[in-house]
Formats: sequence, C-alpha cells, structure tokens
Amino acid sequence: MTTAREIMTTGTECVRAEETVLDAARKLKDLGVGALPICGADNKLKGMLTDRDIVVKVLGAGKDPATCSAGELAQGEAVTIGADDSTEEIIRTMTSHKVRRLPVIDGHDLVGMVALADAARALPDPKAGDLIEALSTD
Repeated sequence: MTTAREIMTTGTECVRAEETVLDAARKLKDLGVGALPICGADNKLKGMLTDRDIVVKVLGAGKDPATCSAGELAQGEAVTIGADDSTEEIIRTMTSHKVRRLPVIDGHDLVGMVALADAARALPDPKAGDLIEALSTD
C-alpha cells in the first residue's frame, strides 16, 4: 500500500493568513505552483489558496489584491489527508471534495502536499499519472 508520505512533495510553503493576495500571487509564481496552504499565526492550516481563487474571488470580484488578505479567502476547515493514508484514500478524498491538491498532515503538522498526478502515478497504471501531470503543468 502506497501512502501519502511516500508520494507527497515535501517542503511545502504556506502563505500566512495576514499576507496580501498580491504577496501570495508572487509566491505562487516564484515557486511555480498553483496552490498554497494558508497558515495562521499559530502555524495551523486555515485553508488553501489557488490561482483560480485569486482570479475569481479577488480580481473578478473587483477587490484589490494589494489590500485583500490571503486569510479572507480561507473557507472553513481545509480538506487534508493524513501522512499514512493510502493512495486509494487520497483519490476518494479528492473525488468527494472535488480538489486536485491535498495538504498532508502528520498529527497537527503540515508535512507536504499531494497532487492528483502524484496519486494517479501511484496507481497500477502509471501512464494515467503521466497524462494528468502533463495536462496539469504549464
């Protein structure tokens, strides 16, 4: 059984809840990623911020990304996966919550991020994961 810990990307960076959406957008660009966890001052996960959130919820809504905080975009409890959860559980969680990326939690600590392509590559036919990864990257 493959676990989240085995397929996740480690070294996941957070955007702080008090940082501006403009700062978050720059971090997304610099890291070459499409989503970042939003962490509070207590280092606890508050939600996820995606590039789509910035476009739809900030720019599309006429808000100023230089004054809107990342924390304003955190919506309730973030969907996560445990570090020792199986690939099947990852796929189930992504499917039921309609998300492509999951923060990986070990206890209360954020230890990584697992993307749909990571999970798909861990399934019996890795070609599906290669296809998803190819379609998901710039």
